[in-house]
Amino acid sequence: MQWIRSTFTILKKDLQIELRTRFAFNMVLAFVAAAMLLVLFTLRADQLEPGPKSGLVWIIILFAALSALSRSFISETDKKTFDLLRIYATGTTVYTGKLLYNFLFTLLINTATFAGYIFLMNLQIQSWPAFLIMLFVGTAGLSGVATMTAAVVSQADRKGAIFSVLSIPLFMPLILLLADISKTAFIDGGDGSLNNITALVGFAGVTITAGILLFDYIWEE
Repeated sequence: MQWIRSTFTILKKDLQIELRTRFAFNMVLAFVAAAMLLVLFTLRADQLEPGPKSGLVWIIILFAALSALSRSFISETDKKTFDLLRIYATGTTVYTGKLLYNFLFTLLINTATFAGYIFLMNLQIQSWPAFLIMLFVGTAGLSGVATMTAAVVSQADRKGAIFSVLSIPLFMPLILLLADISKTAFIDGGDGSLNNITALVGFAGVTITAGILLFDYIWEE
């Protein structure tokens, strides 16, 4: 029970900070809106073949994640509150709280992004199970990679640049899986992406588990 309370205390702290300032949320929404309009008017994305059109949204989401999710740990070092967390919480609860915050934040952004993208690109969801799995498990995978990488680079100089360099190779397999599942969700329908869904669940599970196990080494440094 103490572990759960500590985890939700970390989550509550980050949520209160974001609700008070709304800086990251507004920044990412503005980025997503600008990126979708840019893609729509410069690439004529609404006239693309169905396959590329269905997967292009994840490129937008990827760069939106790179612009915001690094803040989960980096903000603690910038504000000199990282050592304060060491006094009042264990490494596992801090990491889990940050992971939950990143998941909720990314889920909200992804939901808004898909709503706008589906409207602008005139897409229709052909398979709701594939779409919901893609949305929730894909968000978990993005959050797991971003939280783990942000924890690693939080003590380094030039954190933003290092975060992007380390994250993109880890994000690439995830984005490729999500693009394939998007084709099932928006075009093919049915259960054609069962293997991809299994791989997606495995990827999200491995990255989250690895982050929890490895964070103690970062926490003790």
